[in-house]
Amino acid sequence: MEKRECLECGDLFGGRKDKKFCCDQCRTSHYNKQNTDQSKFMRNINNTLRKNRRILEMLNPTGKATVTKTDLLDEGFKFAYFTNEYKTKTGKVYRFCYEHGYLQLENNLYALVFRKEYVE
Repeated sequence: MEKRECLECGDLFGGRKDKKFCCDQCRTSHYNKQNTDQSKFMRNINNTLRKNRRILEMLNPTGKATVTKTDLLDEGFKFAYFTNEYKTKTGKVYRFCYEHGYLQLENNLYALVFRKEYVE
């Protein structure tokens, strides 16, 4: 039986040809490291996006609402961070934080929406 080196700890082990790790602990540790945010920068952006989403969700419990810019800013909303934009045929641009979105209206008002069919 051919011995291979564990991708996580470097120990030699035997077993199936397609096996990459010596034990479940090494396999789990390797994939946990691989799937965590690799830098403080990415972690901060992801946290900001999640916070923006939570704010939109809290201010829009029914799926449609109108709030002021001050309402959003008071909760800590950061307008520079959103996941995608949706442009309507009439030229209006909705910005979304995942499935929760907003549209800037007149007089510092914002229309909040919930997009049920989010994945495109």
